[in-house]
Amino acid sequence: MSANPARRKLGLWMASALVVGNMIGSGVFLLPSSLAEYGPISLVAWVFTATGAILLALVFARLARAYPRTGGPYAYARRAFGDFVGFQTAWGYWIAVWAGNAAIAVAFVGYLAHFWPGLGKNNVLAAVVGLAAIWLLTAVNAYGVRQGGAVQVVTTVIKLVPLLMIAVGGLFFIKSANFGEFNASGGSAFSAVTAAAALTLWSFIGLESATVPAEDVEDPEKTIPRATIAGTAVTALIYILSTVAVLGLVPAAALATSTAPFADAADAAFGGWAADLVAAGAAISAFGALNGWILLQGQVPLAAARDGLFPKVFARTGRGGTPVVGLVISSVLVTGLMVMNYNASLVDQFTFIILLATLTTVIPYAYAAIAELVLLATDRAAFSGGRLARDAVIALLAFGYSVWAIAGAGYEVVFKGTLLIFAGMPVYAWLKYRAENAPVRALPSSAPEPPAKAA
Repeated sequence: MSANPARRKLGLWMASALVVGNMIGSGVFLLPSSLAEYGPISLVAWVFTATGAILLALVFARLARAYPRTGGPYAYARRAFGDFVGFQTAWGYWIAVWAGNAAIAVAFVGYLAHFWPGLGKNNVLAAVVGLAAIWLLTAVNAYGVRQGGAVQVVTTVIKLVPLLMIAVGGLFFIKSANFGEFNASGGSAFSAVTAAAALTLWSFIGLESATVPAEDVEDPEKTIPRATIAGTAVTALIYILSTVAVLGLVPAAALATSTAPFADAADAAFGGWAADLVAAGAAISAFGALNGWILLQGQVPLAAARDGLFPKVFARTGRGGTPVVGLVISSVLVTGLMVMNYNASLVDQFTFIILLATLTTVIPYAYAAIAELVLLATDRAAFSGGRLARDAVIALLAFGYSVWAIAGAGYEVVFKGTLLIFAGMPVYAWLKYRAENAPVRALPSSAPEPPAKAA
């Protein structure tokens, strides 16, 4: 493939910022409020989730090294299983991205409410502010991938400040009485850990971010694996330490209703000035995560549309090769989701949307893990330098973790998420019908005969 001057512009720093930025800020800043009903047992869930995330990061790192092609999970599933599973993966992942953007916008508004209390009380105003952020960043990313990447680097650096302040400094001020009952869910320890893990996984969604715009990454065979593994490991450590600090700084009852738990934790540890600083950093963090995910929401449909597995309109690009139409359509859907849920509280909106988005993301993760097993057997040459037994065990463990995470989302979310996946099947049937009945264009008389297929 010839080099395209509009592509291969994301270096190691920008790719790493895309991974870290899409994970940090896409949940952790509001997640302690959702986890409060489970109690400190949620820390066990964090450990399980971090382990599973590392396994998935290893899977994506090897797949990206072997197949550095735009589309990420979609590209790997289609290569291993063909068009139908490829379409299901692209469809589910696309739903997860735009639905998740609604949750990130809710988190952004929640931290702005620290400075603008009316946002926490006026649902209409909160929805308007969230939608304004979505459409502003849609415009930025429509302008070019490089511009979106630059915003991501700046916001990623800023967002680490409040997290590290709580994760390191806050540990010296925790009070054991604030932790409350170890398992506050009222159910078994296994069910509590499983349910909490489904929520904590949301904070790791995005570990595959560098694989999605692969053709816009410099030296993708090396850059993407490095960014994926390092970003996931560092993020996991920050998550666990900061959650311990928040649980120990904010009483459980207050935490369950907080729209800015990290700001409340900073207030308890250092005073009001720290709460303002952390709330500002958290709002910028969520804004940066929203930017990164909006960048991705047009990439997977673009890759699938090129292969004839999404409507052709998603393949239309603007200046710099950005999938403008896909960006706009996705943001329209985000708008609809936020409008339909605007009358719920910020915490309730956030919890439901992240479970739905996590489910429709983990299904593509499961496909990617099994895709590696298949490709290890059918295309071993692409994985040169690896160890077959080790790679296969890691892929199998990553698949098992994905299935466990799907189960943890709960019956209602699995039911609704499955309906969303099934809703794409008529689209697939229509695309195949159109492809089979498309008129065949005759080759110009001067055109050479197409090469014969090998027997």
